[in-house]
Amino acid sequence: MPAPVVFFDIAGPDSAELQKFYNKVFDWEIDDSGKFSVNIASPLEATFRSDPTEKLLYFGVPDINTAMTTIEANGGSVDVPRFEVPGVVIIGLFKDPAGNRMGLVEMDGDNAKVP
Repeated sequence: MPAPVVFFDIAGPDSAELQKFYNKVFDWEIDDSGKFSVNIASPLEATFRSDPTEKLLYFGVPDINTAMTTIEANGGSVDVPRFEVPGVVIIGLFKDPAGNRMGLVEMDGDNAKVP
């Protein structure tokens, strides 16, 4: 069996602030030690890229514009507004309160919307 992805972390100088942010934005249940579990798409798609060089996680949401409003209201910022990659996906990029760059994928139920 190929090596599965088994863990990821989101780092920043104020863990409590990040926990509050991700709980408010994505409704993640986070315990007092900062541990949490999230649902994943299976199989989890991945891509090797040369740019950008920082690591990105992409979270599926029903509406990117609504999610960006929630992100900004909770201390994050819009990095790249919602845009369409014709025939592929609808995405947007944001930064959490620690400056971590993350992505959003607009979903239609369990599947990414394809414009």
